[in-house]
Amino acid sequence: MSTNGTRRVAALIGLGAAAYTAWVLEVVLSTGLNPIDTYVSELAAQDQPLGGLFRATDFTAGLLAFAGGLFALLRLRTHAGSRRPWAVIGWAGVTLFGASTAADAWLPLSCTPTVDPECAARETAGLVPATHQAHAISSSLAMTGALVGIVALTVAARRYGWWAPLARYGPVLVTLELLATAWTLSAIALFTAGRGTWALGAGQRLQVLFVALWLGLLAYSVHKERRT
Repeated sequence: MSTNGTRRVAALIGLGAAAYTAWVLEVVLSTGLNPIDTYVSELAAQDQPLGGLFRATDFTAGLLAFAGGLFALLRLRTHAGSRRPWAVIGWAGVTLFGASTAADAWLPLSCTPTVDPECAARETAGLVPATHQAHAISSSLAMTGALVGIVALTVAARRYGWWAPLARYGPVLVTLELLATAWTLSAIALFTAGRGTWALGAGQRLQVLFVALWLGLLAYSVHKERRT
């Protein structure tokens, strides 16, 4: 792949990773939401004073990751040496993650179910806007895409001898991401069953943090080796 092509992919993915960590602004901004118990997406809810800011950063992160993944896929079409199965699957996962994350920004929650009992009751009764269900679908697709990308491109790095930094540190991030995902899904199931939040927010924040760190590592690896 050309140097300009790999630089473009690395820049898009790296900037997307940075934008995907915008939720850490809750440390210095007064959001009124407890990061241990609340969904990350509740920061962008329509009834939150800073919702517009977090929707904008989500959309930016998704758009950048989508562009980076799609550009990598398009470039693979003309570079047979890099068009290996794990690479194609992995970049497709990154592209899906980006598109679904951008869609999340246009499908915000209307309220915050983990802190607002009335919102939770309306959500259970199906009395919230359709964007709640659509958001759940787009969020699930985003994390599915992220997991596919993380696993497949890490496998590609190790199997094909590519991207030395990703080959070395990727497996650790894959393991941490899978553990955080298991925590998050378990906590969501318990919350849905009315058994408390079980530090749902902490698990989900670790989940998205490890995705961002892995994307940053991918961007660095692509930039260093000039390969996608």
